[in-house]
Order: sequence, then C-alpha cells, then structure tokens
Amino acid sequence: MHEMSLAMSVLQIVEDAARAQSFQRVRLVQLEIGALAAVEAEAMRFCFAAVSRGTLAEGATLEVIEVPGQGLCFNCNMTVPLAALYDPCPACGGHPVQATGGTEMRVKELEVE
Repeated sequence: MHEMSLAMSVLQIVEDAARAQSFQRVRLVQLEIGALAAVEAEAMRFCFAAVSRGTLAEGATLEVIEVPGQGLCFNCNMTVPLAALYDPCPACGGHPVQATGGTEMRVKELEVE
C-alpha cells in the first residue's frame, strides 16, 4: 500500500509548513488527488490518520478533492477527458492520448491554529 508512504510525505509537508510559519495545530488538510494518480482516497485518509497520531496533525480532517483526468490526443489533437491512463480518445477513438491532468497529488491548503 503506497498510500502509507504518501501519507508520511504529506505529514512531512505539514510539519515543514508548521516550522516555517510557526503554527501549533492543524485542523484540516486539503489534498488534491488526480483521478489518474492511482491513489485511493479512503486508503489515504486511513493512512494519514495513522501516521499523524502524536503529531500536530493528530485529529485533523483530510479533505480529498478529486482532480479529473485530462489528456491530449495525438490523433485528433484535442484535449479530452480521460477516465484511465492508456484509454483511447473519447472523441475519435485514437491512440495515443497523453495525460495532461489528473496525475498529480498536492497539498492545496491547511487550516491551522
């Protein structure tokens, strides 16, 4: 389960921000996860709750914002919605479609005390 290592990385980002901005507690972490990023939101919430025990983020809500997949079709040169990596273009049925959005994961916002 790679979500555990991802949750640890998110916690590191939160702790680094706390040191830089001198806050004591985190109440909310907004996390953008792309639909094509191969990250399960529920597993991420579970892992974040586990790794944040005993830290300034203990008890914080992990709010996941799903970013839709998007790609550029090299066949018809259109930007199209993409449900899965390596899917054909929904407009023309062609290949390849290069993912241009929805593969990322980033901490968008923190609500702190």
